[in-house]
Amino acid sequence: MRMRHLAVLAVLAVPSLAVAESAPIGTAKIVSGSAVVVRGGEKTPVKVGDKILEHDVFETDGTGSLGITFVDNTSFSIGPNSRVAIDTYFFDPKNLKGHLLAQLKKGSMMVRSGELTKQQPGSVQIKTPRTVLGVRGTTFVVSVDE
Repeated sequence: MRMRHLAVLAVLAVPSLAVAESAPIGTAKIVSGSAVVVRGGEKTPVKVGDKILEHDVFETDGTGSLGITFVDNTSFSIGPNSRVAIDTYFFDPKNLKGHLLAQLKKGSMMVRSGELTKQQPGSVQIKTPRTVLGVRGTTFVVSVDE
């Protein structure tokens, strides 16, 4: 009987782990033209208010642009003809610590740092095909040609 209860508890614990892994890390604030999120191999149009998840990839066409804000108030403005991947994101609001690693694969984006860089300068990193930018608390624009 005891093993049976443990098995039920183990099964009940698995869904809660899946929910924790897919907790929203931000929100789409501005969408113009064509912008999609690639999640689990599927492309879905992005709408204002959509939740952003770790490992999302954003693509815009020649008419598209997208503004997203992370839970620590770091924000990305992604320009036309761009592809941006959110590799990792973690933020502890109590200690104002965490890490953000994103890849700008093509196109352009503006980054405005939020709470992450206040306690840990360099905790926001933007990777391009040729370099990695460590953000120390600022606003900047980066662009990558194909």
